[in-house]
Amino acid sequence: MAAIRIYEPALCCASGVCGTDSDPSLVTVTAAVRNLKDLGVDIERHNLATDPIAFTTDDTARAFMHTVGSTGLPLTVVDGVTVATGSYPSRAQLLDFAGLGSASKGAPAPARAELGLAEKSGGCCGGTTGCC
Repeated sequence: MAAIRIYEPALCCASGVCGTDSDPSLVTVTAAVRNLKDLGVDIERHNLATDPIAFTTDDTARAFMHTVGSTGLPLTVVDGVTVATGSYPSRAQLLDFAGLGSASKGAPAPARAELGLAEKSGGCCGGTTGCC
């Protein structure tokens, strides 16, 4: 089963669900992670305020922080591959990442599809995008 890690910006507490004005996306991801853990999924959340060591010991998270910084969080990593940045994955996406969703019934979808990237890319200056 896949190892899912969610690296989050500094939150007031471990779940980020504190007080009366909680971000609805934090409520959703907290419930989804708890549900997946109950199903036996290897999933963990790492809060920059309470678990900064996790951001330095994981190669993917460390590289992300050096390149993008904390403004790009949350970062979702599955088996060392970045699958989402800037927002929390939905429960359905987490189930798919874990191999338990409807998209996972056949062969697992490549991580590139989760990011919405084409299978082949000419790169910034090698393609026909005109970006350079």
